[in-house]
Amino acid sequence: MQTVHIDLGSRSYPILIGSGLLDQPSVLAQAIPARDVLVVTNGTVAPLYLAAVLRGLAGKRVASIALPDGERYKTLETVGRVFDVMVEQRLNRDACVVALGGGVVGDMAGFAAACYQRGVDYVQVPTTLLAQVDSSVGGKTGVNHPGGKNLIGAFHQPRAVISDTATLATLPMRELRAGLAEVIKYGLIDDLEFLGWIERNAQPLLALDPEALAHAVRRSCEIKARIVAADEREHGQRALLNLGHTFGHAIETATGYGQWLHGEAVAVGMVLATDLSRRLGWLAEGDVARVQALLERVGLPSRAPTIGADRALELMGMDKKVLAGRIRLVLLRKLGQGKVSGDYPAEALEATLRAHFEARAA
Repeated sequence: MQTVHIDLGSRSYPILIGSGLLDQPSVLAQAIPARDVLVVTNGTVAPLYLAAVLRGLAGKRVASIALPDGERYKTLETVGRVFDVMVEQRLNRDACVVALGGGVVGDMAGFAAACYQRGVDYVQVPTTLLAQVDSSVGGKTGVNHPGGKNLIGAFHQPRAVISDTATLATLPMRELRAGLAEVIKYGLIDDLEFLGWIERNAQPLLALDPEALAHAVRRSCEIKARIVAADEREHGQRALLNLGHTFGHAIETATGYGQWLHGEAVAVGMVLATDLSRRLGWLAEGDVARVQALLERVGLPSRAPTIGADRALELMGMDKKVLAGRIRLVLLRKLGQGKVSGDYPAEALEATLRAHFEARAA
């Protein structure tokens, strides 16, 4: 087992990474001292891993709820079902919520924990690659709104993150590829050497090589841990973690939540971010081609859906990184060095949007 620490003073916590952690009852018992526990999962993950989690919580008063699976269910209405169970079980402020599943489950369970009685503990047990390298770490919780992704939420740090890489063996290949988009993101914004490692190890990662997966999860978490520790509530540097996300969220919202997986939309968003960075003179054509080739090598999309440049810009205007009416974007000064900027020519952004979101209609 490897451990990465998130250093946030009194809100610090460990990220535990290893294969077979859910089969070690002591891991869960140590991470969850609470007597009353609610396990939030979904109908896909519950048959696979709920029993193991319950064994690890033996001796506690445990309830569970299995939510419907899918991004389209990441709503206030669904979270309301979690609140109903918490009230029915008469949980108090010393209870703990366990989020067992992917990013959707983690976001909703964390949001419920943040809101219930003004905040109770929760522990993330991510079972997808995307959740293990990104969404389970850093304390962002929330739900979607028809007008935009993750518009309703709260910052609420977990007590711990338990990433059992063995759970990735049951992950559909499409979900695994989507998680690799977030892994690639870390190399692009912060670590050129890691980007090169991903390029050399693309096939072992897709083949679920345990050592490759463990390294990808650990290095991704190390990068995110450092950035979150420096800017917990995203006033500055933490926004770097959103490379491709402003474009990607527009794709998810425009096409209906669930048609595109989050990682797939982020992958295309990173293509647009590199294209705009090239138009600003920061990246060479070869850099853009290198990023696109890597995304395609791991089976991710690199072409945007035809939602129209004007519609994309409208949806991007609802992004949480908009300040004073200006859309701040995560761009690349060079590969391995991200930059958050709202200082770019409007015509450059428009050219990127028209080249990608209207390319097939031209």
